[in-house]
Amino acid sequence: MKLRTIPLRLATGAYILHTGLSKRTATEETAVGLHGMAAGAYPLVKDVPPQQFVKALSVGEMAVGAALLAPFVPRGLAGLLLAGFGGGLVGMYARTPALRQPNSIWPSQQGTAISKDSWLLAIGLSLLLDAVTDRD
Repeated sequence: MKLRTIPLRLATGAYILHTGLSKRTATEETAVGLHGMAAGAYPLVKDVPPQQFVKALSVGEMAVGAALLAPFVPRGLAGLLLAGFGGGLVGMYARTPALRQPNSIWPSQQGTAISKDSWLLAIGLSLLLDAVTDRD
């Protein structure tokens, strides 16, 4: 792990691990809401029951968060995982018109929180690029 990547990995890893842990005890209402948002953007998710979807999301978030925090996970792999996760969230933002202002890429009031997930994609890509371009 390069010293320059520690702040990126620590901040994003801790946050994503925490969100994954908090979804372990999601209520039925929360599960239905998260499932509905995801299914609206990714039709494949519609066939997965909401509680099963949230459990899988929880495990996925915990895995990505733990990989970012673990110093033995190479930054390229950590970046790839984070870019995939962030890309999925950005895709949901792009595919959900209610999250954006009409005829715009800019977020609506309810889309602001999800639009910020573009930072996760950017951090993941930065870690990945750092790994493939660093000669050390």
